[in-house]
Amino acid sequence: MRRLLSDLIAAPDLEVVGSAADAQTAQARIKTLAPDVLTLDVAMPGIDGLAFLERLMRLSPLPVVVVSSLAGEGSETNLRALELGAVDVIGKPRQDGAGGFSAYAEELREKIRTARGVRLKKPSGTPHPAVSPAAPGPGRFSTGTGKVLFVGASTGGTEAIKTFLSGMPADCPPTLVVQHMPESFTGSFARRLDSLCAPRVVEAQGNERLEAGHVFIAPGHSHLLVKRTPAGLVTELSRAAPVNRHRPSVDVLFASAAEVVGRNAIGVILTGMGKDGAQGLLAMRQAGAHTYGQDEASCVVYGMPREAAALGGVEEVACLSEMARRVLAGLHRV
Repeated sequence: MRRLLSDLIAAPDLEVVGSAADAQTAQARIKTLAPDVLTLDVAMPGIDGLAFLERLMRLSPLPVVVVSSLAGEGSETNLRALELGAVDVIGKPRQDGAGGFSAYAEELREKIRTARGVRLKKPSGTPHPAVSPAAPGPGRFSTGTGKVLFVGASTGGTEAIKTFLSGMPADCPPTLVVQHMPESFTGSFARRLDSLCAPRVVEAQGNERLEAGHVFIAPGHSHLLVKRTPAGLVTELSRAAPVNRHRPSVDVLFASAAEVVGRNAIGVILTGMGKDGAQGLLAMRQAGAHTYGQDEASCVVYGMPREAAALGGVEEVACLSEMARRVLAGLHRV
């Protein structure tokens, strides 16, 4: 596996400087080889990958891309790796038909290139209980303002979304979230957020009614949209082609918000590589929605917010720790 990964990573701008079969060997080679990025399996002999990652990020932080099984219990383990400071996760190498490993190799190299340029953040460590900034009465945001919140993120987004939702009260506006992640992760991600945050967080199934205090995470296999019905606003899922190479796509969610919700929508774009969400956030702002972008200093990767700001889609810029408060403070603006 290590030889295969080395072959797949090799590119004119990427050099594999070494490999290790266990954590002890890896620790020694990191000191002597000083790599820019580390790929890491969580299943290793002796010290497991999570324990090694926790120690590494505490003592000598290094951008880490986890290469691991994405199925079953692996999804929970890999989410924990992201909490501990890993930049991204990718499954084990897989062939793509007659092309062999070409698609996988391209994805792996892209994740490594992204990791090379990230701003390392202090890992969150053990999960913490949500702290709500306010405790308004039931339904205040839904019935008082009619606002609906739309959130998009990519690289670094699992922790950013957790931080943002932890600042939301139990009866926050109905919220739809797109986070770029594998299909096997989104259910576990929603359950983890539900255990940490005051609002109810679920993986969207489609046709759920939008109500205050409910957060819907886009499943990894489908675009998430909002649809207006005689009974009110509901979630909608689509297996249409990827947009900006992503499904779910932030642009698809935001464009839906602009078309269906208009001035009652609130858009938030968080850390992430690329430009997904930029055009959609601009459409939201042009439709009268209030829009927010995470600032560069608090982003793991200042890509998506930067692209959205460059297009004129960002109305207000805020650091991640202040984003929930700023959004809540602006709910009653006309």
